[in-house]
Amino acid sequence: MSLKAFHIVFVTLSILCLFGFGVWALNAYFALGDVWNLAMGLVSLLGCGVMVVYGKWFLKKLKGWSYL
Repeated sequence: MSLKAFHIVFVTLSILCLFGFGVWALNAYFALGDVWNLAMGLVSLLGCGVMVVYGKWFLKKLKGWSYL
């Protein structure tokens, strides 16, 4: 597996983890009302958005490179 392919897999897994944690934290906020859960959920979803933008930028930058 090339470094490019590994990077794409790693960024995709990071996006999924950030999104899942953000949804879980917001669910906990609505159930318990703890402000920390709201903060963690919003920061995680913001991080998810940043990772999506980074992933698009990375793919555009290395467009001509092989995945192997």
